[in-house]
Amino acid sequence: MARSIARDHDEKRAAILKSAARVFANEGYDRASMTRLAAECGISKANIYHYYTSKDAILFDVLDRYLSDLTDRVTGLDLATVTPHDSLRQVVVEIMLAYEGSDDEHRVQVNGVELLPPDEQKVLKGYQRKIVEYVSEIIANAAPAAFAGDPAKLRQATMALFGMLNWYYMWNPGAGRQARIDYAGLVAEMTLGGIVSL
Repeated sequence: MARSIARDHDEKRAAILKSAARVFANEGYDRASMTRLAAECGISKANIYHYYTSKDAILFDVLDRYLSDLTDRVTGLDLATVTPHDSLRQVVVEIMLAYEGSDDEHRVQVNGVELLPPDEQKVLKGYQRKIVEYVSEIIANAAPAAFAGDPAKLRQATMALFGMLNWYYMWNPGAGRQARIDYAGLVAEMTLGGIVSL
């Protein structure tokens, strides 16, 4: 007879992923064993295998959940009635708020994607690409004359923006909501001022 799925199955998987992200971020993926992950979750090694067959499966789920949620949140903004400049401001704020509480997952993504099989990398890189393309289009709309016929310059501006956002956790770990909003505003204004002057 097949084993039934517990009512709190999804909640326990989510707790495993949160704990695993913390271990992967702080101790490194290579040094994290299933025994260590189970201990961090407060469950037995046998029990963790009820939820995940391998450490790779946990890593993929950590990144898939994080990046899919991030993609949906950022690209799901309703910007139809907003000016191009305000669109960029709103998107930058949303990215910074989406990162809140996810510093571990964000750190794991930096090197973790490349540790997975090619087919899984393709899925995860697809999320990253969608976000980058979405933000790139917003930047282009904010200063169309600056990037006309120059996709390389547009990509540089887009990646410079992400560079300012993506490493925030390193020098301001655990920053709260208002600190993130304030920093997002600074980055948006620096970006807008820079691209308008190009």
